[in-house]
Amino acid sequence: MKNRINLRKLASLLAVLFLIFNVVSCQRDGDSAEDDLPQEELTKITLNVKNLTTLESIPYNYIIGSAAPVIKLEDGKSYEVTTTFWNGSEEVTKEIRDAKDEHFLIFDFPRSTINLTREDGPESTGKLGKVGLKTKWDVVKTVNSSSPLLQLTLIHEPASANEAQNGTAWGSVSGGETDAEATFGLSN
Repeated sequence: MKNRINLRKLASLLAVLFLIFNVVSCQRDGDSAEDDLPQEELTKITLNVKNLTTLESIPYNYIIGSAAPVIKLEDGKSYEVTTTFWNGSEEVTKEIRDAKDEHFLIFDFPRSTINLTREDGPESTGKLGKVGLKTKWDVVKTVNSSSPLLQLTLIHEPASANEAQNGTAWGSVSGGETDAEATFGLSN
C-alpha cells in the first residue's frame, strides 16, 4: 500500500517535471512550431553587391559570430544589393520570402551617408511592406568618420514596420524579435 502511494507521487512528480521542461524549453513566446526560421538555424548572411556602373558583382559573407567582412563602395555610385540567409550550406532565404508578413530588415549605416531604396517584388513584399531582400544603395559618402559599417538586423514578427529612414537606419519596427544580426565594414 505504501509503495502504491509513493509510485503515484513519483508519477505525478514526473508528469509535473515533464510539463515544466516543455514550457521552459519553448522558443520565444512558446510557439516554436510557428517560428519558421529560428535564429539558431542561421549561420551565414550574404550580401551580393552589384555595381550598377560596371555590373561587377561581389558577394560578402558574414559568418555568424565571426569578424565583419568589409564591403568596398565608391562615393557617387549606385549598387544593387541582394541579401541571402544560410543554414550551413543550405540557403534559407525562401523561408523568409514564404513568411514575408513576419520579417523585416533594418539597414543601419551609422558612419556613412547611403540612401537605400527597397526593390523587393511581390514575392518579398508583405503586410509590413517590403522585407528588404533586394535593395538599391546610392552612396553619397562611404566614410563619414572612422570605421564605417553596416548593421543589418532581421526582425521576426514586428507589430509594425516602417521603410523610411530613421536617423542613420533605413527601416524601423515596433515589437518583434531579432532573428539575425550582422555587421559589415565599409570602405572606399
